[in-house]
Amino acid sequence: MAMSLNKVQLIGNLTRDPEVKQIPGGQVVASFGMATNFNWTDKSGEKQSKADFHNIVAWRKLAEICGQYLKKGSKVYIEGRLQTREWEGEDGTKRYRTEITADNMIMLDSRGGGGGAPMEREAAGIPTETAAAPEAPAAGEPVAAGKEEKKDEDVSIDDLPF
Repeated sequence: MAMSLNKVQLIGNLTRDPEVKQIPGGQVVASFGMATNFNWTDKSGEKQSKADFHNIVAWRKLAEICGQYLKKGSKVYIEGRLQTREWEGEDGTKRYRTEITADNMIMLDSRGGGGGAPMEREAAGIPTETAAAPEAPAAGEPVAAGKEEKKDEDVSIDDLPF
């Protein structure tokens, strides 16, 4: 059997709030956009920057967590795999969409969205816990999709709500 690898790692900011839906089979799915920046220096020594935009899809518990804690502008680390869906458009032409299916997400903003990193907040006498979301995973704490969460049933492309 030939070796195969499909792994994506991104650090960037959400370009829109997660859209959370329940598909007919009962599973929860969240989709959101994410932007990353690529920086380089051109031949004349000028610094250049280009944004790339990615479509992210999360399932089950990870989808619920993304929907609850992420919003447009949130800085996150996403780990997952590339997946391309195809479908037939209303006009009969084949359409394709490449997405990143997230397996893992780490929130990189400080907890509660307040200013500064947790260490800076403690030094200033500001509590790092927020009453609003005491059970929220801390910034930098990994949130995995959990192998035990994955069911044996496959999700049909037709079930996807977007």
